[in-house]
Amino acid sequence: MPLHIKKHRKWLIAGTALLLTATPGFALFGIGDIVFDPTSYANLVQQFTTLEMQYNTIKNNVTHFSFKQQWQATLTALKNTNVKNLLGETNGMTTALDTNSPSASSTAWTAATVPISSSTSGYLQSQTVGSAQLSQLAMIEASDAISPDCLTAVGQYRAARTQNATAVSTLAAEELDGSDASNSEVQQLNLLNAAEAQKMAEMQTQGVLQSCVAAQMAAANMERRNAAAIDLNTAAFVQQQRTSNNVNAVKEGNTWQTYLP
Repeated sequence: MPLHIKKHRKWLIAGTALLLTATPGFALFGIGDIVFDPTSYANLVQQFTTLEMQYNTIKNNVTHFSFKQQWQATLTALKNTNVKNLLGETNGMTTALDTNSPSASSTAWTAATVPISSSTSGYLQSQTVGSAQLSQLAMIEASDAISPDCLTAVGQYRAARTQNATAVSTLAAEELDGSDASNSEVQQLNLLNAAEAQKMAEMQTQGVLQSCVAAQMAAANMERRNAAAIDLNTAAFVQQQRTSNNVNAVKEGNTWQTYLP
């Protein structure tokens, strides 16, 4: 190996050893204005690595899906109800079922149900609370209060679905947009919040309908309950009359007693 190459090699090894054992802030090769600081260099490398990770995170956050239509679902539309009204028996029913109109609901229910006549009202005044007659009256009155409200709730739901159709379709279009215009992280979070708000409004509206269903079931259960109670009371009354009175036919020693009238 030539002598000058050996000298350069010695200088290179010596310089490398000096760099490896150097303390922060020293001059290279005797040149005072060029300073190498290993600690600062390591900090810069660490900062660069952190920035690179942040950049990759941001890049991933703004990456959008180009084929969102594969998630698209169909919104079921409610058509308006058109109830026949041949002789005025369903006056207001169509309006009650399609719009938010409590007055139309009350009118429709009154027109479609049998009223309590004045003579029946006079007869019922002689009855006591708990009698079969007043129990039937209570069921009728409860049904007259519940049913118009439920007609209104159905109309409100149909009207709300119509009013909300534009907002729902607009949100769906934004969610399925594959461009950069609506795919940043903040925009996507806003879309999620909007979807949750729409979901909450739908749940609250359906909660009103579910309350009406529960109320209607209570009124229907009242009728079934009263009918069962009347049957039991009749059976007990018949048995009491058989015990208290002779039920044998004339000149007969035995009579079939296991029947109910």
